[in-house]
Amino acid sequence: MKNILRGVAALLLSAAFISTTVADEAEKYLLRYKFQPNETIRWHVEHRNKVRATVSGTTQTTETLSVSVKAWQVADVKSDGTATFEHRVESVDMRQKLTGRDEVRYNSLTDAKPPAGYEDVAKSVGVPLAVVTISPKGKVLHRDRRKKKTPAQTEGWMTIPLPEEPVAVGHTWSLPQNIDVPLEGGTVKKVKTLQRFTLEGVKTGVATIQVSTDILTPITDPAIESKLVQSEGAGRVRFDIDAGRVISQQIDIDKHVVGFRGDASSIHYVNRFSERLVPETPKTADKATGGRQ
Repeated sequence: MKNILRGVAALLLSAAFISTTVADEAEKYLLRYKFQPNETIRWHVEHRNKVRATVSGTTQTTETLSVSVKAWQVADVKSDGTATFEHRVESVDMRQKLTGRDEVRYNSLTDAKPPAGYEDVAKSVGVPLAVVTISPKGKVLHRDRRKKKTPAQTEGWMTIPLPEEPVAVGHTWSLPQNIDVPLEGGTVKKVKTLQRFTLEGVKTGVATIQVSTDILTPITDPAIESKLVQSEGAGRVRFDIDAGRVISQQIDIDKHVVGFRGDASSIHYVNRFSERLVPETPKTADKATGGRQ
């Protein structure tokens, strides 16, 4: 009987050793942004938003949809991989529908004149919005805004921070941030948040990263909570490891707050931000020259 017990113990120790060895030797991936001078990278961006607010017995629903093409024109890449690019929105198709009103639409590709209220959007299309410098790990080192923020500048992470070292599937890293929430009377409340990122898997060179944002500061006032709903997104990002760039992402928010303007008030906020990399268009020969240079 003792020999049997010793044999079982030996097997358990062996299994534990093998498991530890496999964990230690798990494949790790170095996640870094990569850019080339003078290249232009484009994403097709879609931003859907629906807000249903009830105040004093009256309910109003606002629905917006923005479809745009975002472009980064890379100007310079240093030897350490730090890149500077010009950010612009090349086209936008926007729609807005409010309860009791006709839908308002603006398409920069087909409408010569924007409808009332969309003048700033039209002015921000096709022009430099900002010049941004980022590190290979996704840290924004400098941002020079050329225009004030407009609805044409769709929301979402400009970049997600990447881990310091190569990581294995299952690894989680985080980024603390502070949000300034404006209060009645002109004061501001600082709210601590934590963005979490987890390497969920890697398949054919593409990393899937799970992302979420947690509010760390205790919030008991529904009025403040209603102003934070846009910050509580969660979703997934697909990152091409070899190319060094985001090829798609989707971030969703579905938040319901009661009492933000009195006991009988409520707000339901539903938002989806998604984007996908636009493949480069193959260069074709000049028909006039038959391809001869």
